[in-house]
Amino acid sequence: MFVHPQFDPIAISIGPLAVRWYGLMYLLAFAGFYLLGRYRLGREHFSRNSALTVTEHEDLLFWGAIGVVLGGRLGYAIFYQPGYYLAHPLQVLELWKGGMSFHGGLLGVVLALALFCARRGKQFLRVMDFVAPLVPLGLAAGRMGNFINGELWGRPTDLPWGVVFPQAGDALARHPSQLYQFAGEGLLLFALLWWYSSRPRGVGAVSGMFLLGYAVMRFLAEFGRQPDAFLGFVLEGLTMGQILSVPMALAGIWLLARARRS
Repeated sequence: MFVHPQFDPIAISIGPLAVRWYGLMYLLAFAGFYLLGRYRLGREHFSRNSALTVTEHEDLLFWGAIGVVLGGRLGYAIFYQPGYYLAHPLQVLELWKGGMSFHGGLLGVVLALALFCARRGKQFLRVMDFVAPLVPLGLAAGRMGNFINGELWGRPTDLPWGVVFPQAGDALARHPSQLYQFAGEGLLLFALLWWYSSRPRGVGAVSGMFLLGYAVMRFLAEFGRQPDAFLGFVLEGLTMGQILSVPMALAGIWLLARARRS
């Protein structure tokens, strides 16, 4: 057991300019997406299947960044605190106060990429298959940002790797659930998708594996994560994150089955 060191939330400060850890994690996530995409576009198999140019990949990053930020914030407001944000709608725009939903960000990215594909005449699922393996390392960066900030801590535990988060307002050792998610939906999912997409698959299969893999990793990690205090358990001991992961898993299974039939 050890006590969370309560890092300074500001990672870099140059005069009046301050870069926070969570913002830095977003920059790392977008940089990783770009560099991994450039690497794969240099391989004939991926370049041919995605039908993307390097310039289009750069544009794709811009569209995806807009989708993840807007979708993540709106998803948090709708899924987690709808009553509060209905009463204070302008606060949805206050991104610096925190509050992002992965599932909302996913929906935002899907919508943004659908618009991108419609404007550029690209096949949506082929582009999504190219994008999916580039995402998990960004998710890992985000979860590391959660841990550095000492937020989204886990439930109490007596396991030897338990962490005391002073931010929780008590001295209980808790699961470092941020690190569970860093490892599961970040590193492990990245390794799975990188391997799975390295061979030819049916259209939509890689996207389906991403949806199913993330849903399983998130569902399991939620057993160690403390539910939000303002929300608690939503249904039969399940958290909102687990409930939102169920349709995601079903969509992944459907895409995998569809790819096998094609």
